[in-house]
Amino acid sequence: MDQIMAAVAEQHAELAGLLDGLDADGWRLPAPACPGWTIADVVLHLAQTDELATSSARREFGSGFSELFRGESSASNVDEAAEVMVVAERDTTSADLFERWTASAAEMRAVLGACDPSARLQWVTGELSARTLATTRLSEAWIHTGDVAGALGVELAPTDRLWHIARLAWRTVPYAFTRAGRTPPGAVAFVLRGPSGDEWDFEPDGPPGTTIRGDAVDLCLVAAQRAEPPATSLRGDGPNVDEVLELVRTYA
Repeated sequence: MDQIMAAVAEQHAELAGLLDGLDADGWRLPAPACPGWTIADVVLHLAQTDELATSSARREFGSGFSELFRGESSASNVDEAAEVMVVAERDTTSADLFERWTASAAEMRAVLGACDPSARLQWVTGELSARTLATTRLSEAWIHTGDVAGALGVELAPTDRLWHIARLAWRTVPYAFTRAGRTPPGAVAFVLRGPSGDEWDFEPDGPPGTTIRGDAVDLCLVAAQRAEPPATSLRGDGPNVDEVLELVRTYA
């Protein structure tokens, strides 16, 4: 858990480095990966969901969600809920937003990091372990840091923090299939090349029926729906390669 929370802190620091000193026009730049959202909207979304994670770690998820929703019940899925929450709180200054995000991120790291890694916590789509929730927060921070960097025309170097995100994508393949209404595949392995050139092997206990190979960065981008599988280095063997690459995900 300490390693994951350290990675979350590093990811937050990378995003803060992009935002620190950004003028009002910069905050209003569109984030192409999030249609209809600006950089400010992306950061607001992160602040809101970090606050929800803190509520979850405190066993107060229901009240935290209700407070953010402000009685609005028109959303029918997770993406619509995120849009509703952002629209409801868009009217704020960039300075206040930056302060809110930095405070909510720090509080989330402190409260979630103090949890037993195996503790079961409520989240948007059901219960999950504190360790898994922490890793999903790392993943979301990484995804949206990339969105902000893209909006600013900044290229970020990938780091080995992605190991945690790739592992999450591998472990949650059955969940991704179930969420899509499909029968989970047999055993799946990921054999990936990390940013430093190391091989990252994520393998089941028994022989895998499907194996995905390629760059870890590409796998994480596909799981984040920020890249299409055919445009990446990812290839595989077995009966479920295409489905795994279609459905793999690291967020609710």
